[in-house]
Amino acid sequence: MSGNVPGTIRSYGGVVGRTQLAGLPAAGAARRFGLTSPAACAVIGVVVLALFIAAVPLAGLAHQSLNASSGSLPVWVTAPFAVVGLVLAWLRPANPVGWIMLAGAFFFALSEDASYYTVADYGLRHGDLPLGAVALFAQPSWAPGIVLVGLLILVFPDGRLPSSRWRWLMWACAAVAALWMAGTVVITAGALVDHRTQVDSGGNLLLLRGSDPAAGWWNVVQLVFFPLLAACWLASLAAQAVSYRRSSGERRQQLKWLLAGTGVVLVGAPASILLSLVRSPSWVGILVLVGFVALPVSIGVAVLKYRLFDIDRIISRTLAYAIVTGLLVGLYAGLVLLATQVLQVHSTVAVAAATLAAAALFNPVRRWVQLRVDRRFNRARYDADQMVAVFAARLKDTVDLDSVRDDLASVASQALEPAHVSVWISHRD
Repeated sequence: MSGNVPGTIRSYGGVVGRTQLAGLPAAGAARRFGLTSPAACAVIGVVVLALFIAAVPLAGLAHQSLNASSGSLPVWVTAPFAVVGLVLAWLRPANPVGWIMLAGAFFFALSEDASYYTVADYGLRHGDLPLGAVALFAQPSWAPGIVLVGLLILVFPDGRLPSSRWRWLMWACAAVAALWMAGTVVITAGALVDHRTQVDSGGNLLLLRGSDPAAGWWNVVQLVFFPLLAACWLASLAAQAVSYRRSSGERRQQLKWLLAGTGVVLVGAPASILLSLVRSPSWVGILVLVGFVALPVSIGVAVLKYRLFDIDRIISRTLAYAIVTGLLVGLYAGLVLLATQVLQVHSTVAVAAATLAAAALFNPVRRWVQLRVDRRFNRARYDADQMVAVFAARLKDTVDLDSVRDDLASVASQALEPAHVSVWISHRD
């Protein structure tokens, strides 16, 4: 491939180099504008950090835990998005993805702090604390945060819409969010005037929950807002699915990173619900944290194009070990039940025998599963392995040194795609 070009990824023998982060013309041009300057990025980062820190004393003031559902996402869920968004906004200021992530984290953090404060003020102290009205107005800030997450999916990975035909979806999401936020302002202002500032345990104003007969028009707005918001999210996912089918090369790898991070979240959320039934809440929190960290990290890797082409290997290895784990756990449980319930073997002996059987089958099952997963999700690795295997079979019957050399160079070029291939042969007398 060509030499050192800023903003590109170079591959030699299948090894992906680091993307150069400095000297990008687009980034240099963007830094001249105030809103996308490093100073603006630093200011927003400091503000979001202050909101995260403020959640600790505010949670204590409201007599709630940081892990409690306080009307918004917990700090440890939104913090990874803020960190990755700050990095992307700093390194790629011309790409809106980082700024969208940073803005979404700001709104979620603001909503959480406001939720704690409204609980402390109107739930525990009957409105005696200062700035309680400000907290009531700020508490529904989770709504623009959710809209920004949908917009993030739509414009991933380069900050541009998949096509101009999707511009209507962006404006529809923005209009729905603006109308809903305007409604919350009207309802909150009326509640303050009428002294109807009762809140629930999450800090949500009761009049905004969509069930109070006194706010009939708002109840209709609630019934329309969330289905429209869900439709916008589904349309954004559909846009990326269409883009994935039509994409190739680097963009396809970026979309794979997004799908991988989303898959971890979709698997982690149901698994956390199942674990909450049989394990302590700490295990559930760790599992959810891993899921929500995986999504922003995958977005950051895709946008920065750092080790971009490793995603096929990550997906194949993750799927392979997940399948192997499931098979061996099922085998282990089946052997234990068979030995203890059917054959009436002592439980200790049954457990030991099942453990030994699972350990003995681990490597054969792993190789069998890995081969089939690579064939579907890591085709380049599978084809390279097959090519090397065919070459090794031909090598057994070849005696001509020149033929071996040419065949070796050909196989190495096809399997590894290096920039240059050289073969040194040592002749001994």
